Amino acid sequence: MRIRPARTVRRRRLLTTLSVLVVLGATAPAAGAAPGSSPGVAAAPGDHRVVVYYQTQFAGDTYVSPRELTDRGTGVTDVIVGAIHLNDDGGVTLNDTPPGDAKFDGMWGDLAAVQDSGVRVLGMVGGAAAGSFQRLDTDFDTYYPRLKQVITDHGLDGVDLDIEESMSLGGVERLIDQLRADFGSGFTITLAPVATALNGGGNLSGFGYDRLYEDRGDSISWFNAQFYCGWGSLNDTSGYDGIIGHGKVPASKVVAGTLTNPANCGSGYVPVDTLESTVSALSAKYQDFGGVAGWEYFNSEPGGAAAPWEWAAHMSGALG
Repeated sequence: MRIRPARTVRRRRLLTTLSVLVVLGATAPAAGAAPGSSPGVAAAPGDHRVVVYYQTQFAGDTYVSPRELTDRGTGVTDVIVGAIHLNDDGGVTLNDTPPGDAKFDGMWGDLAAVQDSGVRVLGMVGGAAAGSFQRLDTDFDTYYPRLKQVITDHGLDGVDLDIEESMSLGGVERLIDQLRADFGSGFTITLAPVATALNGGGNLSGFGYDRLYEDRGDSISWFNAQFYCGWGSLNDTSGYDGIIGHGKVPASKVVAGTLTNPANCGSGYVPVDTLESTVSALSAKYQDFGGVAGWEYFNSEPGGAAAPWEWAAHMSGALG
């Protein structure tokens, strides 16, 4: 199979970024800095994120390409491909298939093209299928190198840690530290807690997010907070306001996660027009509002399976 090495992807994206900066008369990044978000720096005003989760790559026998997100100029900033699982038999899978399987050749090529358009591509680790983080917690030296290899082989710009199982605080901090050491300051590290985890309430991860942010906030690029499935709502701004009012994590690092289709979870879907109103209100209320994330791409309303890219375009419009 033909997969572009990570260093080639990053070099081409860095050259593109530098060219744009020269044209604009901006200051280039420090030498050696990789593309992607700087984890210790708040998002600039107006630089809100539009994040799309891309887990269903095949709807039945039909391949779902992410290319229209960039080809249609939707304003998407980040595509998160998932889900990466570290299995007890020692294997690594993307959903149920090894990520290097030939079935994904077209997908990796399309994601490289998305990167060449200036959009970050992250890998989602974990999710509802438990086990990956327990293994990283208890046998780090065995399982972490396998995760690192996937990131390197496919030129990912970052990872999204969706920890929906018990993990120790020390374990997640060790993982963040090692990712930062191995991939540098420009590598994007996000987490995807349920929304209540960021306002002092319950969570699925076993450790406290207040303490994690106190300890490793500078190394965490942002949180894709899940305001759905019973853990919050974006029918209005109150749930997001509660997180900011809690006073631990700034708005620049809280991306509001929502469902793109009511079929994607048992509860919490917000119609697009209502969601646009909430996102617009949050953008107006918080100059450094972190943005919005959608779970997931393939059937996103209002276009549905025929035009799932429309969701990102609507959110970009709501963000202004």
